[in-house]
Amino acid sequence: MHDDRRLIEGRLGRMLDRIKPAVYPESTPMRVSIWEAPGEPVPIAEGLAAPRTPTAPGARWGAPWGTSWLTVEGTVPAEWAGRTVEAIIDLGFDANQTGFQCEGLVYRPDGSPVKGLHPRNQWVRVAAPARGGEQVLLHVEAASNPIIPFFGPTGLGELETAGTDPQYRLGRMDLVVFDEEVWQLVQDLEVLGELMHEMPEDPARRYDIVRAIERALDAIDLQNVNAGASAARACLAGVLAQPAIASAHLISAIGHAHIDTAWLWPLRETVRKVARTTANMTALLDAEPDFIYTMSQAAQYDFLKQHRPEVYARVKAAVAEGRFVPAGGMWVESDTNMPGSEAMARQFVHGKRFFLEEFGIENEEAWLPDTFGFAAGLPQIIKAAGSKWLLTQKISWSQTNTFPHHTFLWEGIDGTRIFTHFPPVDTYNCSMQAREIAHAAKNFKEKGRATRSLAPTGWGDGGGGTTREMIARAARMRDLEGSPKVAWERPADFFAKAQAEYANPAVWVGELYLELHRATLTSQAKTKQGNRRSEHLLREAELWAATAAVRTDYEYPAAELDRLWKTVLLHQFHDILPGSSIAWVHREAERTYTRVAAELSAIIERAQWALGGERSGPYVFNPAPHAWNGIPAGGAGPSAPSRDCTVTERSGGGFVLANDRTRVEVDARGLVVSLYDREQQRETLPPGAAANLLQLHQDYPNSWDAWDVDQFYRNTVTDLTDVDFLAAETDSPTEAAIRVGRSFGSSTVEQLLTLRADTGALEITTMVDWYETEKFLKLAFPLDIHADRYASETQFGHLYRPTHTNTSWEYAKFEACNHRFIHVAEPGWGAALVNDATYGHDLTRTVRPDGGTTITVRASLLRAPRFPDPHTDHGAHHFRHALLPGASITDAVRAGYRINLPPVTPGVAEPVAPLFSVDNDDVVTSAVKLADDGSGDVVVRLYEAAGGRATAVLTPGFTFTGDRCCDLLERPLLEEMVAESTDGGILLRLRPFQLVTLRFSR
Repeated sequence: MHDDRRLIEGRLGRMLDRIKPAVYPESTPMRVSIWEAPGEPVPIAEGLAAPRTPTAPGARWGAPWGTSWLTVEGTVPAEWAGRTVEAIIDLGFDANQTGFQCEGLVYRPDGSPVKGLHPRNQWVRVAAPARGGEQVLLHVEAASNPIIPFFGPTGLGELETAGTDPQYRLGRMDLVVFDEEVWQLVQDLEVLGELMHEMPEDPARRYDIVRAIERALDAIDLQNVNAGASAARACLAGVLAQPAIASAHLISAIGHAHIDTAWLWPLRETVRKVARTTANMTALLDAEPDFIYTMSQAAQYDFLKQHRPEVYARVKAAVAEGRFVPAGGMWVESDTNMPGSEAMARQFVHGKRFFLEEFGIENEEAWLPDTFGFAAGLPQIIKAAGSKWLLTQKISWSQTNTFPHHTFLWEGIDGTRIFTHFPPVDTYNCSMQAREIAHAAKNFKEKGRATRSLAPTGWGDGGGGTTREMIARAARMRDLEGSPKVAWERPADFFAKAQAEYANPAVWVGELYLELHRATLTSQAKTKQGNRRSEHLLREAELWAATAAVRTDYEYPAAELDRLWKTVLLHQFHDILPGSSIAWVHREAERTYTRVAAELSAIIERAQWALGGERSGPYVFNPAPHAWNGIPAGGAGPSAPSRDCTVTERSGGGFVLANDRTRVEVDARGLVVSLYDREQQRETLPPGAAANLLQLHQDYPNSWDAWDVDQFYRNTVTDLTDVDFLAAETDSPTEAAIRVGRSFGSSTVEQLLTLRADTGALEITTMVDWYETEKFLKLAFPLDIHADRYASETQFGHLYRPTHTNTSWEYAKFEACNHRFIHVAEPGWGAALVNDATYGHDLTRTVRPDGGTTITVRASLLRAPRFPDPHTDHGAHHFRHALLPGASITDAVRAGYRINLPPVTPGVAEPVAPLFSVDNDDVVTSAVKLADDGSGDVVVRLYEAAGGRATAVLTPGFTFTGDRCCDLLERPLLEEMVAESTDGGILLRLRPFQLVTLRFSR
């Protein structure tokens, strides 16, 4: 039997090579002409009207990132009357690649879109049936996006270095007869040919399939395939009609095309990728009544609305019919590790609100198939947005450990649980092959407890989405013996049924860490710095604008803030913020962040001017959520530093910085050799250790240059201890600082080590002019602390990770994400490392000969991968860190905010009372703003930040007529209240890390 199967497999493959061309048994060439658009893409009307030059198949076309407008013309032969006729338009596709190359969008002469053209979707239906004699005239907006070579440096990722050589050769340009019977035969044979390999447990069924295929192939005369197609299909009808067993696994197929909002192409090209794919899918929905398609990312719908309204109209009509399904409820499929608390919340606010306003649809699922791991604070955010489910697939890419579930409850830092599904098909580009579907059933880890899984089906990233072949395969596997049962279904319907049948799922607590792509926490530092700065400027702009709008006649800039939030959220897409896009994307992002910062700074300045009167007064604005040296949180007051700072020369070389809280010794190498906590009389550093140590590693990941760092990078390290200069910088009552200069390789670094009068923290400003290749730069801080875990800030709280590597799960977390702080503590004493722009870090634990424990925290500063941007991170960079000895977790939270939201100087003439005050530093305001609906209501969002129970009184600084607990979209909540009125304020009782949004009418 085994030999029979092998023989039939070889015969089937060879015969399919002969059968497939018979799908198009007759053809006639079309005339082709072309216009190469200069520069950036032109409006559709301009492209349609532009003069054409004759061309032909075989002609080269398309400079990198160019646009060409093709016109194809022909006449349907009279003898084709009554038959189905299509146009084949091959732009020079490589059919082995489903995306990442040239694409086209077909238009009729009136400018209405027809469908997209992609490597496995080159056809355009002309007539079914044809009358004969029809005149065919189609226009194609063709994009010659270059095929970016993986895993090596390339100039193709930037317009200035991509060159002008044509990338492609035109292929077949014909009118053809489409023989649907032969096409259906191909689908029959391919499904059964794959299925016969997936049935080792049922040799009798496998034998039936093998023999049926053999009879079908015997019925075909390869000299006249079309004549024998029906007879061959009849030989297969019996085995295709056998129903699946009652207990067969159930697969909910959903049409899908994962389109990266930017990756190996710029944002402007994503606009056209979305247009091509959605035009394709709306056409397929018209042709296939059972088919259902889903698309996430509200920003991509907005691309269509703004730039391709004719395609958007078709999408809206299909959404209204319930067959084109908006999914996910987020502005983009963002990274979830690095976005800050408010930004992660606003991804859902802006995404869900767009779908509600445009389509009247409320999403209940988060749809993140390709995101590189999931922060432990996310479940609470999903719930607070009014959603309850999560889909992803990426965790199956983990290299060390296999995740133990496909359907489970995911519990976040505050105890919120979200019903979560990882499709066991192990791809978000399922092509509905029988072997994929069989793999999903075999791989499903909840067998015996659940029966359902989901399969996102279609080619993404320029592949054009779901194909008619995929739909045909799904139809055959709807109820087929030996196969799971397949049905097209909306994501919400899948989740509702899956949750209903699985009453007590397993629970996974904490982050969903992806054991891959860890370097995305560091690559493209300027993109990450732009994001961090933008997030905090947005917080400031809302705070001061809301305060000014309540207190003065200042007009709250709602439209500007909405636009700027969407810009920042767009750039949190999971290949932009992680630093894994081509150079074009990141150079453009840097310019965008500069513009965003300028606009937000102007909003802040106008609001502060309205609040505080003329400039250069004694009152300083404090945008942070904690009071600082007499300045109220969220207000303006006098700054009153109370401690003196000194800098003196150190015996043996170097300097000593000191105030009444901290004493810092810096040796002649510019390294910190003592950080003494005077208040608790405790040394921070281990004996003989040095902090502020820059370390340089070779960095040659096995694959995925910008994405990955492999653990063996630690095998070689160079400590950067040579000093170019070391000098005292300032010595004043309020500040003492020294400057250190170093050089290495092709790069230089200067550091400013500062101790200020108002804090015990040692601040380290690191300025690097970086021109290395395949190197990794770290900044190390060894700590004399005995601890088996450490805290790392995430959205609306922090999570604990172990300091040890007891299991393979801990071992795999050799690079992890933090936001503003890392906190390491033993009972009674701890230390915090805070930052203003870095995310990646590692932490190691060793036992010294003296029996003490050294925990070394290292901040990841810069990398230099070659792909997809060969000049990643080259240029000047500026980082700020602060090491705070004797810090509690509350101190860490406060210091993390302060380094990102420092008091604003120069001051103003008038003090400004906060719009809200909170009497407990563990309860932190993450946003103060006016309501999005334009009502003038004031919204404040708070969370418990220390990880314990908290009671606090929130006192509004204005007269209000009512307050309500709300969800993230500022809609009243009817469930348990956490707030009650008290004298002049609101009493809050919060669980650990609990998030609450309050809305006040005035």
